[in-house]
Amino acid sequence: MALKDIIGQEKAVAILLGILKRKRIASAYLFSGETGIGKKTTALNFAKAVNCLNTGSEADTSPENLLPPAGQASGVASLDACDMCESCRKIDSGSHPDVVLISPEERLIKTDEIRSVEEALSFRPYEGRKKVVIVDDADTMNQQAANTFLKTLEEPPEDSLIILISSRTDRLLPTIRSRCSAIVFHPLSLDSCRRILQGKIGDDDMEQAVRLSLGRPGLALTADIREERDWFVNLLKAMLRSEKDSWASREEVERWFDHALLFMRDLAVLNITGRRSLLINEDLAENLGRLGKSVGLQGIIDIHKELSFIRNMLFFNLNKSLTWNYTSALLRKELVP
Repeated sequence: MALKDIIGQEKAVAILLGILKRKRIASAYLFSGETGIGKKTTALNFAKAVNCLNTGSEADTSPENLLPPAGQASGVASLDACDMCESCRKIDSGSHPDVVLISPEERLIKTDEIRSVEEALSFRPYEGRKKVVIVDDADTMNQQAANTFLKTLEEPPEDSLIILISSRTDRLLPTIRSRCSAIVFHPLSLDSCRRILQGKIGDDDMEQAVRLSLGRPGLALTADIREERDWFVNLLKAMLRSEKDSWASREEVERWFDHALLFMRDLAVLNITGRRSLLINEDLAENLGRLGKSVGLQGIIDIHKELSFIRNMLFFNLNKSLTWNYTSALLRKELVP
């Protein structure tokens, strides 16, 4: 896979190819956008293009040759990764000595991991043109790690490329954001989602997966979206029956609230239009209709606002059981006749 193969992120890919064409690669980039829309895949393929053995100054960089034609021989220089040389294959397999991928462990990126980044960047590239460090979920750096990383961004080593990936850039230090060139990614169209999911998800589940993914096909590929939605519905029913806390972790709490906000969105849409075809959870239209009878549009809006507030407050480590009890009481008050 190369940059030209990225589906649905044409604008971001065009910007990156323009950077390669001008040979003005910044020391640090921030890839921002929702989870599951191709940020990490694009970052890895940008690293491949930067270090590809078959790119170089001889490439024809006229607009009509910005991307190599299909089936182009690996020895022909181009802007994009050839996807066949030893460097490209090593990056694909995660074994390239000059490309480092950092991901959170137990939901946090700690200082030790950032120090390992500094150590990796302190050496000149061993095989490639640049040392590339990709930090996935960069917003999970704790305060000490973020401050340590800031020093690296302030004085980036020569021949280095740092790519931060984040779906919550507001949680990054402003000083970190300001030292990175921003590349914004957007949720994909329904057609782009179908193209990515084609052959990877059964035809019977395709349309529902496309709807529930909300332009984030990566989520559909890493989890059973239907099963995930059913999990949310079962916990919602438990709340309405005044059952005890059933969340297993903070991660589950966040996922539940994400589903709840979409559920409220569908309630509002059904209340306003009455059209099932506009619902994300179209197969739950009858259940939504029954719930909607007990609360008006203003009530739905009020619930959505309250759930949004709680979702944002989860960052401050709200007590799981208290959050369950408060949320279930709110929902029973508004949704139970």
